[in-house]
Amino acid sequence: MNDRLQDWFSGMRVWATATLVLCVLGISAIPSAQAQTYQVLFQFRAGVDGSGPYAGLVSDLAGNLYGTTNVDGAFASGVVFKLSPAGKETVLHSFSGTSGDGEYPFDGLVRDAAGNLYGTTANGGVYGGACGGFGCGIVFKVDKTGKETVLYAFNGNPDGTGPYGRLFRDAAGNLYGTTLNGGTFGAGTVFRVDKTGKETVLYSFNPNNGLDGFLPYGGLARDSAGNLYGTQGAGGKFGSGTVFKVDTTGAETVLYSFGTQSGDGIFSTGDLIRDTAGNLYGTTQQGGASGLGTVFKVDKNGNATVLHSFAGGTADGELPFLSGLLRDAKGNLYGVTSEGGAHSFGMVYKLDSTGKETVLHSFTGKDGKIPYGDLILGKTGNLYGTTYGGGAYGGGVVFRITP
Repeated sequence: MNDRLQDWFSGMRVWATATLVLCVLGISAIPSAQAQTYQVLFQFRAGVDGSGPYAGLVSDLAGNLYGTTNVDGAFASGVVFKLSPAGKETVLHSFSGTSGDGEYPFDGLVRDAAGNLYGTTANGGVYGGACGGFGCGIVFKVDKTGKETVLYAFNGNPDGTGPYGRLFRDAAGNLYGTTLNGGTFGAGTVFRVDKTGKETVLYSFNPNNGLDGFLPYGGLARDSAGNLYGTQGAGGKFGSGTVFKVDTTGAETVLYSFGTQSGDGIFSTGDLIRDTAGNLYGTTQQGGASGLGTVFKVDKNGNATVLHSFAGGTADGELPFLSGLLRDAKGNLYGVTSEGGAHSFGMVYKLDSTGKETVLHSFTGKDGKIPYGDLILGKTGNLYGTTYGGGAYGGGVVFRITP
């Protein structure tokens, strides 16, 4: 099982890398159909500032934005950064991959009321053994002065390896997340790390049972009763991934297996969100009517609805890799696709409560390209996000869209 999972994971890494390389400037264009104002707030460049942000952002009451970059920084292993409302960047921490530190963060941060930031790195921490030469990854805390504390370093088995998704933090300070691999069956885990750094494996995925999936890239949603919800990119009853629930006793329920109905999505890699009625929302990277990904809803009874199938081309996006959703008070959903759009470099979109899609911005390359992370909503209704590449220096950008 471990060899099969490793082959799958390695193949997906090659696929994702190839996707970045193959993105080329489209020759077709469509007139702008929206009145939104797009603004680049900061442009990353290779070096100590960090570059290549996979993740979205978090904000504070003063309007500062916080995030991570996947690479570069003082040790070329990614950074935690702060961006002021005036667009000034401060590197709070540069990951080193040495002395127990992590490297290469893929997802974003959560922030507490005291201004501490929490996140994960996919690599670094413990090396050797089950972790190999890349390391198994860590859970970290960075305080407002930039001091980093490694809260937990993964060992591979039984605790997992490769945390990719965004953490969820509860009122008691516990952090919840998933690992992509490792655990009892080598297929990843759902874990909790308390504020003292004690880690508990809540569930180890077991594809051998015929129902479980593997490759849980995305972060978790949590309800008021403490149940956790997430997705897996592959496996499950039909091999196309699942939406799952893990209750407070550690029992898992597969709520939905992709492939159950025609037009389903395949390979869900983004963070999952939940509304007050118990509906779950997410994206799939592939599948749907055109094979280019979907936005989906799964209700509390496990019934799935495809809200939108991406069509690609110049008028729509495609392949939303590692991209979750933002939902506003009116029920509108916002997200990004890493490809497609007027210039083939991805787009920002809105889906209203009826499923109607509006393209809010198509990236040109000069203003950023290939967005991955989730969007956030500012106090005045502005949308904020990042792109992995593009901009004046090619290292990605932080952007704002004003409705």
